Amino acid sequence: MRKLKHLCVFCGASTPSHAAHAQAILELGNTMLSRRIGLVYGGGRVGLMGIVAERVMAGGGTVLGVIPHQLQRRELANLDVTELKLVDTMHERKTIMYERSDGFVVMPGGFGTLDEAMEILTWKQLGIHDKPIVFVSIGGYFDGLAALFERSIQDGLLKPEYRQLFAIVPSIGALFEYLDSYEPKMEGISPWA
Repeated sequence: MRKLKHLCVFCGASTPSHAAHAQAILELGNTMLSRRIGLVYGGGRVGLMGIVAERVMAGGGTVLGVIPHQLQRRELANLDVTELKLVDTMHERKTIMYERSDGFVVMPGGFGTLDEAMEILTWKQLGIHDKPIVFVSIGGYFDGLAALFERSIQDGLLKPEYRQLFAIVPSIGALFEYLDSYEPKMEGISPWA
């Protein structure tokens, strides 16, 4: 795989109740710093997204935040990042995050995190991109989602080869092992066949 210059991190805008989530997001930020990988994220100061942005900025890394005007107050737009883009819509936010990233990391979060992850996963299914998408299942956080994907395959609603579109890993170490060995796998996978 080519060198990752920027990773997009989808994660919660809420403060987690489990310390393991905050520890993992700090480890993610530290690893990105050590590898000189810039952060692309949702632009807020709060929750897990605020923690990872502050860590990368404090370590001298680059951070692009993308936040819709309507969320500026709710998510406390981080004016201290390297670059902050204010946009009009959530779709515009996701498009810029996609365009400026070499891969996607999905950390624990709520509806917004899942919305971002599912859209970028759908774009990959449709052949719009072939960038890595990795869910980091800290403490089994994404086990239910993995079970849902498997149920969808069993019920004929997803093709078995769509398992190649993403990875679910248990730790930050496993995340970077996956990213280091990632090879595009979309060749021969058609969303319509």
